[in-house]
Amino acid sequence: MATDRLENIVGLAKRRGFVYPSSEIYGGLRASWDYGPLGVELKNNVKRQWWKSMVMGREDVVGLDSCVILSKEVWEASGHVATFSDPLTECTACHKRYRADHLMEAYEAKHKKAATSLTEINCPACGNKGQFTEPKQFSGMLKTYLGPVEDESGLAYLRPETAQGIFINFDQVMTTSRKKPPFGIGQI
Repeated sequence: MATDRLENIVGLAKRRGFVYPSSEIYGGLRASWDYGPLGVELKNNVKRQWWKSMVMGREDVVGLDSCVILSKEVWEASGHVATFSDPLTECTACHKRYRADHLMEAYEAKHKKAATSLTEINCPACGNKGQFTEPKQFSGMLKTYLGPVEDESGLAYLRPETAQGIFINFDQVMTTSRKKPPFGIGQI
């Protein structure tokens, strides 16, 4: 029922020009959407209103728009490269993917005892028991390379969050805006 409702909303948003599935003419790209004419206007209005309310409307908050690609050193220093990954498994029957630790936690919550392995767990989607692949570490960090050669010297990461740009620019923002803590930095 909730799935039908969501499909109806997505269908309406597509028909009215709010969003389109990205790369749709080539089969699409899962979980990726492009904003249509009405969608981009709505998105910009929300951003503009948020900025006006949270940054422009307050004397204790300044704005920042940091780069979406940051050097590997930033992400290594923050611990993201080492820890921003999860064990991912796939049901071999229905091909749905899950975080293995979430499956184990759900099993323990339901049965009041820990599962010794994934072979004891039913797939939430199809119900088959123990039909999971060996978990593999899935990185939440998206790698890219800057420059013509794909080697370690050009390795960078797309930011998985906006906070890191605020942290690395904090001293410069504080100096140039002539603010002293406590103050806020707003970024979209």
